[in-house]
Amino acid sequence: MTLDVLVVGGGPIGLAAAIEARLAGLSVTVVEPRATPVDKACGEGLMPGAVAALARLGVDPAGHRLAGIRYLSGTRVADHLFATSQGRGVRRTTLQAALARRADELGAQIVTGRAGAVEQDADAVTCAGIRARWLLACDGLHSPVRRGLGLEVAPRGSHPGRRYGIRRHFRVAAWTDLVEVHWGRDVEAYVTPVDDDVVGVALLGPPHRDYDDSLDAFPGLRRHLAGAPTIGPVRGAGPLRQRTSARTAGRVRLVGDASGYVDALTGEGVRVGLAQAHAAIASLGPDVAAANAQYERAWSRATRSYRVLTSGLLAAAGSPLRAGIVPLAAATPRLYGTIVERLAR
Repeated sequence: MTLDVLVVGGGPIGLAAAIEARLAGLSVTVVEPRATPVDKACGEGLMPGAVAALARLGVDPAGHRLAGIRYLSGTRVADHLFATSQGRGVRRTTLQAALARRADELGAQIVTGRAGAVEQDADAVTCAGIRARWLLACDGLHSPVRRGLGLEVAPRGSHPGRRYGIRRHFRVAAWTDLVEVHWGRDVEAYVTPVDDDVVGVALLGPPHRDYDDSLDAFPGLRRHLAGAPTIGPVRGAGPLRQRTSARTAGRVRLVGDASGYVDALTGEGVRVGLAQAHAAIASLGPDVAAANAQYERAWSRATRSYRVLTSGLLAAAGSPLRAGIVPLAAATPRLYGTIVERLAR
């Protein structure tokens, strides 16, 4: 018997794709080498649009309310409160576990294993010993499926500006209901309350940065964390910038970080990934070429604001304009709020 959908990767987006498949009445199996819950270095802030997308899937993970976004640089502060609904700070492990429970509840099969080579014919695709009509590659930032299919676009030259992320949790009472973005000379610190007494701090910047040394660049943040015990190890991810030549290859589709990634700078990766998972299932059809063209269009629509706005902000962050980002946001609250709302919806 040929499965309808095979999902490679059991992170949040892979599990969301499996849930989408079951809600559409399709048989689905998820292949993931790691045990649940799967952790990853990320900012852990769910924008209001991501909370709403999860609710549509029947997933309501525990966390800490997020009322908006705050940019800080020295004494300059720019706040924006979400206009219509709340976001939520959710530990990555909590989010993944909640999605795994929902996928299991709906009858998705989750198996332990590695994907390996992908083989296709006119009717199906085979991977990890499983034959399916479609394969969704949700295998992350450094997707082996993407690389194996030749869809990865290699960076030009040495790319000294490529950025990495490192994250740690602290046992400390949350001092804000906002995601705080502290802007330093070449590093940003993303502070996300994920529980009443747990705060995650993710640092984004150049490679080979020591976590504690980088944190010292933010004395105000250091004061909040003074004496707070750490929870778990420092986790890292990167390089963050990933490009693809296409999101489809025959009966295979790239979804989430595997489909390309700009930067975590604006913090809406989960929202965008959930939209891609929905589009990847909604656009399946008997005509492979037509279905893939439909997914490519849907992928472009779902990621357009993220790609354009994040790329622009990233360009400014890597230029002499960097020091003016927070003062500009503070001086033009309407513009700042419009950008935040566009990314958060």
